Amino acid sequence: MERITVVKIGGNVIDSPEATARFVEAFAALEGPKLLVHGGGKLATRLAAQLGIESRMVDGRRITDRETLDVVTMVYAGLINKRLVAALSAAGCDAVTSVRRAAGAVDYGYVGDIAEGGVNVELLRTLLDAGLTPVFSAITCDGRGTLLNTNADSVASAVAVAA
Repeated sequence: MERITVVKIGGNVIDSPEATARFVEAFAALEGPKLLVHGGGKLATRLAAQLGIESRMVDGRRITDRETLDVVTMVYAGLINKRLVAALSAAGCDAVTSVRRAAGAVDYGYVGDIAEGGVNVELLRTLLDAGLTPVFSAITCDGRGTLLNTNADSVASAVAVAA
């Protein structure tokens, strides 16, 4: 079996745009199979405070009630994860990519449409053949590090056509 490099990063990297940029460059340059695990507690603590939810820590571990679970899920599985995916995509690591919708009669802002070839069919097939169930979000990136809100129906259609 080929060796897999597992890297974990936390708030010290995630909370600093400069540290994140250095990390992304180094991680993307790693040879061979690799995977990334990330935390993001400082951002979760800040968001919880903005929402009026008290963060409680014991020996560096977060006490997680239902409200706190919602916050850390939004922050870790949403914002931080997608920011890292977008940055890694810009550094050449694979992701579903989209293009920002051009302004016409309406400027949709940060709205994307799935790019031609934006779904990696080979990777998708590998995951499905391994018995895994990929789960897609409507947040995509443009391959240059910008997050885009992409219609979920469009994502589903592009994945269905590609598969």
